[in-house]
Amino acid sequence: MKRVRFAPLLAATLLAGCGAPLRQSQPSTTDTTSSPAYSEATQHLAGLDRAAAQYFQAGNAQEAEAIVSSALPVQTRLLAAPRPTLEAMEAVADLDRVYGKILISNGYIADARMLFQKNVTRWKTWKPQTDETARRLKEATADIAECDKHMGG
Repeated sequence: MKRVRFAPLLAATLLAGCGAPLRQSQPSTTDTTSSPAYSEATQHLAGLDRAAAQYFQAGNAQEAEAIVSSALPVQTRLLAAPRPTLEAMEAVADLDRVYGKILISNGYIADARMLFQKNVTRWKTWKPQTDETARRLKEATADIAECDKHMGG
């Protein structure tokens, strides 16, 4: 029964990036990342990340799952920007990380690995590279190694 309740959450995460392609005829001249709403959404997601991680670490996975589920639309909104800010990308990656940890604890190792692989890609390609992005890349690589250990690989 535990596995069934993750199916809608997993489906929502996987489908969050799906949808109609953006119109290419007129590129947007507005930088949404400079708006106060984008900054507020980034801070809101970072707060949700922290809360979900705290609940999960305290052994309350159900509450952590609920927070992750409520945070997915915010994550999608931040990723809709043509060039998300570093702060937004950190919040997005942190949500994927806590969600991945929850998935591991419930036996969804391959799904968790997919989320961690997204983080590896984020931090490998981020420009400019910093000590923090290098730390996050190392962390994401370690998360994948943990998944591989559970998968016997």
